[in-house]
Amino acid sequence: VQLQASGGGLVQPGGSLRLSCAASGLDLDGGRIGWFRQAPGKEREGVSCIGSRGDTSYAGSVKGRFTISRDNARNTVFLQMDGVEAEDSAVYYCAADRTYTLSCAVNSKSYDYWGRGTQVTVSS
Repeated sequence: VQLQASGGGLVQPGGSLRLSCAASGLDLDGGRIGWFRQAPGKEREGVSCIGSRGDTSYAGSVKGRFTISRDNARNTVFLQMDGVEAEDSAVYYCAADRTYTLSCAVNSKSYDYWGRGTQVTVSS
């Protein structure tokens, strides 16, 4: 199983970025997927997650600005980041597993599979 996170880069405050998490060897349809981030010197924190039937959860710091979505045909999950702030700068990771759950806990890190991160830097 491989999860490939991509789409990171340098973005100005207030701008947008879309991260992708493409899976191989794992069917994301019906499972749960989470996005996490880790800034230098800080613990990895949950950003957003999506459950088996599409229910979503967000960290309070990103609610209303970030949107998680899933494209089952492409076996890919996206994180649309709008109105980014300097505090959003971090390495972003996706995680997934086959757990069937109607809802997901954004801070739960108990995923079976993790991808390598993609760097997001918010700076003018």
